[in-house]
Amino acid sequence: MSQKIIIDCDPGIDDSLAILFSLLSSKIEVLGITIVAGNSPVEMGFENAKKILAHIHRLDIPVYCGASQPLKKEFVNALDTHGSDGLGESFLEPIPDYFQEESALSFLSRTLKKEKCSVIAIGPLTNLAQLIQQDLEAFRSIDQLISMGGSYKAQGNCSPVAEYNYWEDPEAARLVFETCDQTNRILHMVGLDVTRKIVLTPEILTYITELDPKEGDFIEKITKFYFEFHLKQENLIGCVINDPLAIAYLLKPDLCEGFLSYVQIETDGLCRGQSVVDAYDFYRHKPNAYILTKVNVLGFFELFLSTILNKKTEELLRLPALLKEDSHD
Repeated sequence: MSQKIIIDCDPGIDDSLAILFSLLSSKIEVLGITIVAGNSPVEMGFENAKKILAHIHRLDIPVYCGASQPLKKEFVNALDTHGSDGLGESFLEPIPDYFQEESALSFLSRTLKKEKCSVIAIGPLTNLAQLIQQDLEAFRSIDQLISMGGSYKAQGNCSPVAEYNYWEDPEAARLVFETCDQTNRILHMVGLDVTRKIVLTPEILTYITELDPKEGDFIEKITKFYFEFHLKQENLIGCVINDPLAIAYLLKPDLCEGFLSYVQIETDGLCRGQSVVDAYDFYRHKPNAYILTKVNVLGFFELFLSTILNKKTEELLRLPALLKEDSHD
């Protein structure tokens, strides 16, 4: 039986790979995609989502525009990371029409109260914060809430301590975590501690191209800029593809390990956007999050590649040799 989900995202290169991953999985039914300002402005994110849907012939999936600004702070995009078009400067052909009159907020409110549905939030949490402010019942109706964001011990990617999605709208992230606390919910935090392990290397990309030239060419086209950014910024040969891990975790939770904890988000000063994890139970407060700390890297890539390439795991014979790090680091 497939799991019904809404993808809340800010496409974005790795968001686009996550959309691709989820829509090619037979175990997921995507009810809709909601766009939030983040990696790219909301209008650009909307256009990029359409391009990914067109690539896999799934323009039946509705896409809804959401928040164009964070709750309080000025919007700061991440086009320096994702390219001037938000898709690695691939400049794919635009997809005309297809505009949804309904807003992301209206779609979330309507759908979550009608369907048993999980939300995979792989951008800033502004849309969900606005949902809390306007329709708490709908937020409480979310089946499982998975957020790609935050960091426990790993270094940040937009400050020494902060991950971009929570840094971009820390007030929204804080409100979501606080509301999870108040409503006895657990947010599954897929943070940099695990996503930094998910590195698409040139060798893996070449292997994808060998197995499926068309898909490999498409992925190379949208990730080339990402490869160059990671080499320049982090001296990393390869690119970190954060968001697909949130989809993999939904499909196969035992790919990851973690622990329950109480989490707060800092909204001011030098540590703005930091996810402060009370790992040692200093506050003696009930948990509001499950923090992922370990990931089976080989298991992720087996699931990711077998899904997007429509291959059986046993067909990916060369994959273990291409992964240089321990398969459960």
